[in-house]
Amino acid sequence: MMETPFTKHAGIAVPLVCGPMYPCSNPELVAAVSEAGGLGIVQPIALTYVHGHEFRAGLRAIRARTRKPIGFNALIEGNNKLYRERMTQWIDIALEEGVRFFLTSLGNPRWVCERVHAVGGVVYHDVTERKWAQKGVDGGVDGLIAVNARAGGHAGRQSPEELLDELRPFGLPVVSAGGVGTPAEFTRHLRMGYAGVQLGTRFIATTECTASDAYKQAIVDADEEDIVLTERLTGVPVAVIRNDYIARLGTSAGWFARWMLKGRRTKHWMRTWYALNSVRRLKKSLSSSDTRTDYWQAGKSVAGIHDVRPAGEIVREFAAALD
Repeated sequence: MMETPFTKHAGIAVPLVCGPMYPCSNPELVAAVSEAGGLGIVQPIALTYVHGHEFRAGLRAIRARTRKPIGFNALIEGNNKLYRERMTQWIDIALEEGVRFFLTSLGNPRWVCERVHAVGGVVYHDVTERKWAQKGVDGGVDGLIAVNARAGGHAGRQSPEELLDELRPFGLPVVSAGGVGTPAEFTRHLRMGYAGVQLGTRFIATTECTASDAYKQAIVDADEEDIVLTERLTGVPVAVIRNDYIARLGTSAGWFARWMLKGRRTKHWMRTWYALNSVRRLKKSLSSSDTRTDYWQAGKSVAGIHDVRPAGEIVREFAAALD
């Protein structure tokens, strides 16, 4: 449909990514996006912990639905030995199963690049600003995923235009992530100079995604002003849909959490507590319809999302906008 450095790297027809989402990246959604010509990304913790698949079996379940390229998301932050061993195992299994596109998030991606490049694969790295891009470039990545201020979840701070200007000098393909929910926005980002566009929120509101009907309807009903940033979930700002739970919880971290996060030794414990609590709540929120006790991550692309549709139909609609 449209060839860019990113589509060449990924081996796909449409420069469109279904970004990795915890807990929403179920096998049916990943496969549907790839089968339609985009790139579905496997989020391994969602695949195993949320959706209950043994990892290799989960990849094969996706492969049973599509033979087209899929990607893998490696969260590589931290020095936890057991987690590093598990992530290494997942990467090696993904490579054995033929995955050749890897998206690293957080941390230094060098060790992932060494493994993936050895078999001819490519690695793109999630970044929100230049300093993280520099770490990725130093680690040998092949491209960058530019997470802007309009994204859901852990959003960046800059506009798509500002972030691209900051990253362009590295000379790598850059994929835009955040705020795209319509074909018009998709083509605008490509004309801006991005080599591809990553969507998350738009693909939650699909028939293949196993998120609750209440979550999907909240996306359909929301507008930009309904997306707020709260620090009370992970210690750093997270973009969510404002609901009863968020209104009661608040958006600023408490004094104790702020104090813990400032300490060289205590910040690890605070982040671990946040992470465990967030994983538990997010898994519960996938199927919940109770806005009093759960929250739903989403980006400002909700403004352009007005229905729940098949993922493949969305990919084809966006591809048609390139004509």
